[in-house]
Amino acid sequence: MKTQLRKLFWFILAYFEKGEGAYICKPLNRKILIVVGILFILLSSIGIFFTIEAGEYSYLLPVAVFFIVGFTSLIVGFLGSDRAISNIWGGK
Repeated sequence: MKTQLRKLFWFILAYFEKGEGAYICKPLNRKILIVVGILFILLSSIGIFFTIEAGEYSYLLPVAVFFIVGFTSLIVGFLGSDRAISNIWGGK
């Protein structure tokens, strides 16, 4: 299942998994990335609710940005390699 999902989201993973040389990845970094992804998805869900409730559709841009950041964090957190996690955190 994981290999099929990695093939499905190759365009996201390929960007973060590129690079050469040594990298540092702590096990806690993956967990923190997943938690941050969940928080961003939750924030975008709350934002879309209040955007629709208020009828102000100009707030959809920040909601979309939060959703994309959260979705990307979850994809890299669950499916990405240690190099991808290291590239997100900037650990060289």
